[in-house]
Amino acid sequence: MIHIGLGIFLVLHGLVHLLYMGQSIRLFELQPGMVWPDGSVVLSRPIGDEPVRIIASVLLIASAAGFTLGGVGLVFKQDWWRPIILGISIFSSLIFLLFWDGHMQKLNDKGFVGIAINLAILVLLLVFRWP
Repeated sequence: MIHIGLGIFLVLHGLVHLLYMGQSIRLFELQPGMVWPDGSVVLSRPIGDEPVRIIASVLLIASAAGFTLGGVGLVFKQDWWRPIILGISIFSSLIFLLFWDGHMQKLNDKGFVGIAINLAILVLLLVFRWP
C-alpha cells in the first residue's frame, strides 16, 4: 500500500516541474518578482535569457514526464520504475543547477527544494535500497 502513496508523490513531484515550466516561459509567475531561469550563470551570458527559458521549459517537460512515468510504474509495481526514477532524479537536479543564477538568496524559488527531494529519493533508493 505504501507503494501507491509514494507513486502518487512521485507523480506530484513531477507535476511541480510543470509549474516551473510555466514560470520559465512566462505563462505565469509562481511568485511576484520571480525571474527564474533568467540569469543562469552557465547559459544566460552565452545564449541569452530567451533561449534559456525555452531550453528550461523543454527539459522540465521531460522531467515531469519521467517522474510521472516512474510514479505510475511504482503504483503498478513494474520493475522498470526504479531506474527511471533514479535517472530522472539526477536529471531534474542537474536542470535546476544548470539554470541557477549563482545567488544564495531565495533558493526555494530556484528549485532547491526540488533538489532536496531528489536527493532524498536517491538516498532512499541507493543507500537504503528501498523497496
